[in-house]
This record gives sequence, structure tokens and C-alpha cells, in this order.
Amino acid sequence: MTARSATPRRAWLGFTLVLSLVALVAMDNSVLYLAMPSITEAISPTAGQALWIVDIYGFVVASLLIAFGNLGDRHGRLKFLLGGATLFGIGSAGAAVAGTPEILIASRALMGLGGATLLPSGLAIVSNLFPDARQRARAIGIFAATFAAGFAVGPVVGGLLLDGFWWGSVFLINLPIVAVFLAFAPTFLKDVREARPGRVDALSVAQSAIGILLAVYSVKAAAAEGFSAGQSAVGVLGVAILVWFVRRQLTLEEPLLDLKLFRDRVFTVAVLTGLLSLVAWAAAGYLSGVYLQSVLGFSVLAAAFFALPGAAVLTAACVGTAGVVERIGKRAALIASHFFMAVGLALLLFTGSDGGAAFYIASTVIAGVGYGLSFSLVAETAVAAVPPERAGSAGAIAEMSNELGNALGISLLGSLAAYLFRLLGPGVSGTLDTTLGSPGLSAEDAEQAKDAFVTGLHAAIGVAAALTFALGLLAVRWLPREDRGATAGELSGEEVRVVS
Repeated sequence: MTARSATPRRAWLGFTLVLSLVALVAMDNSVLYLAMPSITEAISPTAGQALWIVDIYGFVVASLLIAFGNLGDRHGRLKFLLGGATLFGIGSAGAAVAGTPEILIASRALMGLGGATLLPSGLAIVSNLFPDARQRARAIGIFAATFAAGFAVGPVVGGLLLDGFWWGSVFLINLPIVAVFLAFAPTFLKDVREARPGRVDALSVAQSAIGILLAVYSVKAAAAEGFSAGQSAVGVLGVAILVWFVRRQLTLEEPLLDLKLFRDRVFTVAVLTGLLSLVAWAAAGYLSGVYLQSVLGFSVLAAAFFALPGAAVLTAACVGTAGVVERIGKRAALIASHFFMAVGLALLLFTGSDGGAAFYIASTVIAGVGYGLSFSLVAETAVAAVPPERAGSAGAIAEMSNELGNALGISLLGSLAAYLFRLLGPGVSGTLDTTLGSPGLSAEDAEQAKDAFVTGLHAAIGVAAALTFALGLLAVRWLPREDRGATAGELSGEEVRVVS
């Protein structure tokens, strides 16, 4: 009897239900990358609102991921999964019919609230579905690959939908999947809860969420409208709250974020990789979507097809990571991911306002190898670097680094691009799309606007490429060499402790 046949069909059906939600949560991180020109045309958000529309979802997920994971342990994972799916569906419906930027931002935040419950609860339930260790490991690998694939195909799905429907369709597509899940999950999934769940520090949750949002709001406001006393005060307050948050974590017996784990260099490299890989990927995806449509003039369908090769390579790299690790080891694979990302991103620096689609495709293909390797290795490397009793905290931090990186990439690097556009553009509007749509815009002003956007794109991508390259050099220095006589790809605990 095979391992698969030894597992009840009910478990596999339940697993498929959970994967459908995982794919949705991941896709909604990136589905708007090609949709923003259409949304801008329809509801005319400001430059700051456009950034919030894209990244508020990731911020809410990242801020609440660990807290909701602990609450799920206490009150039951299935309850949280069903509640999260319901919120995600309500938020999706609200976003699909939103007539103003404010309503769309609020709906995306509600979707993030649901998404923050789905990831940790879904993973816990999947682990419980498969009592056999090998099947459980395989299922968790598929879970991670599905999440990465959802990130990768989000822009493609968004582009294909927008070619035939209005922009709200990128949210409306979520509703049938959520409805099927809510109908069948109670039948195929069992509730999971910990016998002794950890305590959730409500003040820490508030500190992290409010501190991040205030600090990022300040950056966005400076990029869109310039520096001011009020904007600076908000930024200082946000940073002060984050400092307070860090100091509090060091004094709690059960911290929301276990900062002591960062004493281990391998863990630190893994989490930074998770953060920066998503910073780079999100910024490149968002800015490139606008570049292809608004600068080069391609249709949304053509832009979606241009994104296909990179999405395919990223997904293949996720699936093939285990084979790569067997051949060259985990250390070499993780180091290689940084340099693939850096080289791929650097190719975007050769794009221009008069052409560059080929460089975009080459960039996504080469960087896609690095993204795929990093997405698959980060959580495993982070968990392996810490003692077994702290594996849960390590995994949660690694997961949070991905979500936070996705949001920060658009917020910080997107704000840098927006600032340069405001500085170098014709001064008609704060975004390229609204500028190009302004009545009576001269050909010279249109060209100046496109050139200003490309300059901002190059600056943001240049920063991302430099950061990933620098982290690659740090990984070469900090990651211990492996004992190739041990299990392929494993970083031994002894070597980890010597290096750290």
C-alpha cells in the first residue's frame, strides 16, 4: 500500500479545500499589480491612496499573523479558519463594488484581517490531517509551494480577468471559492487547538500594528505631498512606538516577537532573506505593471502574458528546490537565491520610456529562480536554526517576514518612486496614470511624465538589487559550511551554534 493510499481520501479532500484558500490569500498580495492603471482610471486615487490600496492588505496580515496564530491555538483553528474565510469573502465583495479609494482601502484591510487568520490556522490543520510524518512533510511542502505559486500567478490572473471584465472582477473571483470552502470545511476538516496555548499580549499587537502603520504613513505622505511638520511628527511617533514595542518584547516571558532568536546568525539571514525577497519582488511587480501599460502602452492582456515566463520559472523553482538542495546543499542554494535576485533586478535598470519589454521578461525569469529558492528555503532554514521548542516562534516570524516584506516593498520603494515622479514630473498630478489622463496634456509633458516614472522605477529597483546583493554577501560570511556526509542540504545544529 502506498503512502498516499494509506491516507484517507477525506484528508486529501480537506487538504485541497485549505489549499484553495492559501492560493487566494497569496494571490491577493499581488493580483493588483496589473490592475492599478484600471483602478486609477475608475476611482482616481491619490498617489498615497494608490499605494495603500495595494499594500494595506499585506500590512494587516503581517501585523496580526502571530497574534491570530496564538488565538487559534487557544480557541480552535477551524473556528478561526471559518471566521477568517467569512471576513475574507465580505472584504472581497466590498472591494469589488467599491466606488471610492477609501472604501477600497477599508475592504482590502478587512480582507487582510481574514487572511491573517487563514495562514497559521490552515497550516496547523494541514499538519493534523496527516499523522504519517512523510506525508505530513510532503503536504507542508505543497502548502508552501501553493502559497509561492499564488504570489507568482496573481498578476497573471489579474491581467486575464481585466482583459474581459471590469477591475472589480479580481476580487469577485474570490467569492465562489470562499463559498465552497465554507460549505464543505466543517465536513472534511477537524478542529485543532493546543492543550496549553501561549498568551497573546494585546498591547504588543497594538504597538506593532500602529507603529508600522504610522511610520509608513509618514513615508508615503512625504513622497506624495512633501515633508511637513505634521507628517514628520507622525513618523517620529511611529518610530517611538516601534522602539517601545521592541523594549517590551525583551521583558515579556511570552513575547509576540521573540527577538532573542535573532542572536542566531543563520536565523537572522533566513528572516532577512524572507523580508528582502518579498520587498524586491513586490516593488518590481507593482512598478513594472504600471511601466508596461502606462509607459510602453501595452494592453493589460499583453502585460499578463509578459509576466507568464517569470511566474512559471518562480513556480518551477519552488517545486524544484528540494532537488537543487540535494545537489548543491541548502547553504549554496540560499546564497544563490540572493545573487539570482540581484542580477534579475539589475536587468530592469536597462528599461527605458521607449522600450524595455525584453529586459522585463529576462528580469522576471532570472530573478524568478532566486525568488523560488528563497520562498521555499526561508521557513525551513529559520526553523532548523533554533532549538526544537522554539520552532513555532521561528516559523511564525519567517512567515511574517514574507508578508511584511510584500507590504514594505510597495510602501517604501513605491514611495521612493512616487517621490521622484513628483520631483521630476510635469507637476500635473501625483501619479503617472492620472497625469497621462489629464485633458489637454501636451506631448512634451506626457514624455516628461514617462521619463520621471522610469527614473523612479530605476531608483527603487536599484535599491532592491543592492540590498539583495549585500545580503548575499552577508550569507556567504554567516551561513556555516555544510557537512556533505550528513543528510543532503542540512545545516547541522553544531555548526549553527559555532557560527552564532
